Amino acid sequence: MNWIVRLLESKPYQLYPDASEAVAKAKENGFKTAIVTTIAHFNFKKAVQPIRKHLDFIMTGYEARCDKSNPKMYQKVLEILNVKPEETVMIGDNVSIDILLPKRLGMNTILLNRELEIVESPHANATVNDLREAMKIIKEWNKQA
Repeated sequence: MNWIVRLLESKPYQLYPDASEAVAKAKENGFKTAIVTTIAHFNFKKAVQPIRKHLDFIMTGYEARCDKSNPKMYQKVLEILNVKPEETVMIGDNVSIDILLPKRLGMNTILLNRELEIVESPHANATVNDLREAMKIIKEWNKQA
C-alpha cells in the first residue's frame, strides 16, 4: 500500500494562481466556502495550505462515504454549511459531475473552462476561464438577489 501513496505523492497537486485570490475574496464578501472532491486529502493537503484559512470545509469521498457522482456528497456539504441549494454556487470543470448533478439539486453552477475547450455550457449558469471571473459573476448575482 505504501507504494500507492508514494506514487500519488510523487505528483503533488498545486493551486492555480487564481485560487488564492478568489477564495480570499469569497470570504471577504461573506460567502461560505468548501472544496468538494473525491481525491484523497493527503494528495492535496499541502497544496491547500495557503487557502485553508479561507475554507469552511473540505469534503472528500472519505468523509462523504461516496464519490462526487452521488448527490449525497453535495447534500452533506449543504447540511454542514447550513445553506440551501438555491443559495449555493458550485464551480467545477466537469460538466456531468460538477454541473449537471448540482444543478439537479437546485444549485447555481459555473463551469470552469481553463482549457478553453468549451465556449459555454447550456447546462451551467455561467462559463468562465478562471476563478477571478467566477467571483465577479457571483458578486453580480448576489447584488441582483
